[in-house]
Amino acid sequence: MSVTIDIAGLPQERIVFAPSPLAELGTALHILAEPGHHPGAHAWATATNASLKPDLADRLCEADFLWRTTFSDILMGFAGLRDASVQPGATLAEDLDLLDKLEDEEFVSAALEFTCSGLYGTDSLRSPLSDPALRERSIELASARGPQQRKFTERLLADPPAVRGWVRRLFEDCEQAFFADTWKRVRPQLVADAREKTELLRRRGLAATLEAVSPALSTDETGSVIDADKLSSARTSAVDPAVGPGVTFIPSVHQWPHLMVLHRYGWRPVVHYPVTGREPLPAPLSVEQVTLRMEALAHPLRMRLCRSLARAPYTTSELADLCSISSPEVSRHLAVLKKAALITARRRGRYVQYQLDLKVVGRLGSDFLETVLR
Repeated sequence: MSVTIDIAGLPQERIVFAPSPLAELGTALHILAEPGHHPGAHAWATATNASLKPDLADRLCEADFLWRTTFSDILMGFAGLRDASVQPGATLAEDLDLLDKLEDEEFVSAALEFTCSGLYGTDSLRSPLSDPALRERSIELASARGPQQRKFTERLLADPPAVRGWVRRLFEDCEQAFFADTWKRVRPQLVADAREKTELLRRRGLAATLEAVSPALSTDETGSVIDADKLSSARTSAVDPAVGPGVTFIPSVHQWPHLMVLHRYGWRPVVHYPVTGREPLPAPLSVEQVTLRMEALAHPLRMRLCRSLARAPYTTSELADLCSISSPEVSRHLAVLKKAALITARRRGRYVQYQLDLKVVGRLGSDFLETVLR
């Protein structure tokens, strides 16, 4: 599974790296709403949430579906403008000015993405503003998210300009409350990363640049597609003449571990990626590797083997004695674990000892690690 961006024939100068204040604000708001996704930012999230005035905190809760479970495309509204020369603004005000240029239909559909997800990425031009059935469906799905989401959705559908103004004031108040200081702190790193990736693209080409952006990104031998390894399947184009050719890469300090690809129909593709700090980010596993490991651990006997191998190295015959099964059967299960790169093998004379790789399983989750070490 992957999200693929068609870039066949796209001039290199149309591949742009640029920071976006609004996108960075969106990732910051996501951290405030879901600090569990970003344990490294827990201290910042705790301090920032504690400093918010009650009125602002309440308004953020009212609109948090824009950044909590999905990252709304309105946070990268520049991509919806049919002009390839338009890139993110240098300030939050500039980004919000670009967002204001979207038509109401585009803004509403993007803001209510969680109610229109079945149409996302398709060539459907239906809008809940003009389609009664989609309007009713949007309110129904918003209701399932809770009374705040329903209220917001009904307000947005009834009076888009008023709610758009409300959203802009919300973001401006966030800037005044905490984001101005945050942007001042992270902007130099984002600008430097965008400049570095642009130079790398010029000197070494697309494949090397994508590898530097994220191990989850790649291109084919001809350089005609950008492939993002994700738990979803979609395809979009950066060479659509109706939109304006181009793809924009937006670096983010607050984004890790997320890598997002905007692939809304009629919008320019955007790749929103985390930048590395002083500590290198762990390379993300492919979806295939994760699936292989989860399947390997789904068998109860292999879980028992992992429990033993987490404590000490064992040979095949020792494990057979421990589990009261035959050595060939142990060997078959060890082969599955080894293929998933969950165990290591080390020869000791004429014996081979196996042991669980705790660093690997630790990345699968602390609950699993605690279970096998219990």
